[in-house]
Amino acid sequence: MTQATPALQLHGVEIVDTFAEAFPIKAARLLITADSLRWATTAATELCGNATSVIACDVEAAIERPLAAEETPDGRPGVAVLVFGFSTDALAKALQGRVGQCVLTCATTACYNGIHDCPQEKQIRIGGGIRYFGDGFQSSKKFDHRRYWRIPTMDGEFVCEDYFGTVTGVAGGNLIICGTSAAAALKSAEAAVEAIGTAPDVALPFPGGIVRSGSKVGSRYPKLKASTNDAYCPTLRGLTTTELPANCHGAYEIVIDGLSFAAVQGAMQRGLHAAAAMPDILRITAGNYGGKLGKHHFHLRELMSP
Repeated sequence: MTQATPALQLHGVEIVDTFAEAFPIKAARLLITADSLRWATTAATELCGNATSVIACDVEAAIERPLAAEETPDGRPGVAVLVFGFSTDALAKALQGRVGQCVLTCATTACYNGIHDCPQEKQIRIGGGIRYFGDGFQSSKKFDHRRYWRIPTMDGEFVCEDYFGTVTGVAGGNLIICGTSAAAALKSAEAAVEAIGTAPDVALPFPGGIVRSGSKVGSRYPKLKASTNDAYCPTLRGLTTTELPANCHGAYEIVIDGLSFAAVQGAMQRGLHAAAAMPDILRITAGNYGGKLGKHHFHLRELMSP
């Protein structure tokens, strides 16, 4: 008689022995500064609007962390933003539009490149792409081999670096948290987001870092690339093949993008431990497509150690 493999357990929560599947993606980091953290955050929040998933958005973007004045090029408070796109050309087009519409327009802001150490990767032009708004009154200065454009505005001028570095990052790290209720699953997901917020080089592009609308590839409707992940919808338990454990009445997903495999792996580990430590959580799993979508596989078993 073959003995059954014991289930993985973390803080008494079942951890499914599976993996999250992620894929390569181009990434940039923007340093947005302003006279106050309030205005830097306002610009960053606007820039990150409608940027949850490249399934239907031009980019995925989220605030990485706030920046102290001593961490920024102009000695003002700021915010670091990570932005991800399918290609450097797509990233450049999206960022020219978003910086031009959301950062240039925001009171007292400036925008600088946050990736300098990847010369093998292609750079994208941001400041040089939006300089024409200056209508011929724009000017540029070069410091330490880096060019900055100065665009006149009604409160002075908007300074934007010309070229921004890129790296090949990782998109799609994920955790799926199943609770006895939607409220329990949400509190667990919130704990995971808070823990991941302490990790560098990662971003959570969905609202508040949490996904209620987990998706699967394809749909009954030919025009849709993705549709609701019915296997994790509690109201469809009797209508479809469910992946929810017994007594589960709510699930949330955390999706993580990062600048490297190690960054996403570390964030997933922090999130897994924080989520499992919360009460009324039945199971934590991850989404994958059998290894057919992306080359990066994050096995939950390997994230169990503290």
